[in-house]
Amino acid sequence: MTFIPQRGHYRNLKAFKVAEIIYDITYFFAHRYLQRGDRTVDQMIQAARSGKQNIAEGSAAGSTSKETEIKLTNVAKASLQELLLDYEDYLRVRGLSIWEKNSREVAQTRTFCMSHTESQDYISRLQTRTDATAASIAIVLLHQADVLLHRLIERQKKDFLEQGGIREQMTHARLEARRRKQ
Repeated sequence: MTFIPQRGHYRNLKAFKVAEIIYDITYFFAHRYLQRGDRTVDQMIQAARSGKQNIAEGSAAGSTSKETEIKLTNVAKASLQELLLDYEDYLRVRGLSIWEKNSREVAQTRTFCMSHTESQDYISRLQTRTDATAASIAIVLLHQADVLLHRLIERQKKDFLEQGGIREQMTHARLEARRRKQ
């Protein structure tokens, strides 16, 4: 019986793919629209990086610690929430509008996001968009990432309740090995 399952297939997670797009958009946005030397550049890029990296690290850690997996996924979610506030602040302090949740622009962006999972699909289009549009697209993606990460955390919690943690799995494997010997 295997009690340490092979994990770390984070690249297949929709949440990771969206977080990677968010990182790439944020890198582009921060370097194009923010002033060189502005602390917000590093903060936004680090929040986006933290979102992506913690999904990967949590997925890999899930082999031996469901607790760590859930914690790191939650850190990813929190980092992306911080980034969401940065984008909203950017628009607000410049007097730029934030797209309404049920607006045509949000609906179009959501539709585009459903079928585009490569960063280049976004970056090439952002080259010709305004800063407000780029920030708004990032905000839509951040809301999607938040929903995906919430679902991922719920699944991780369910997996823990059904399968237990590493200690429980090791004990079960040891008892099963003893039973087979007899």
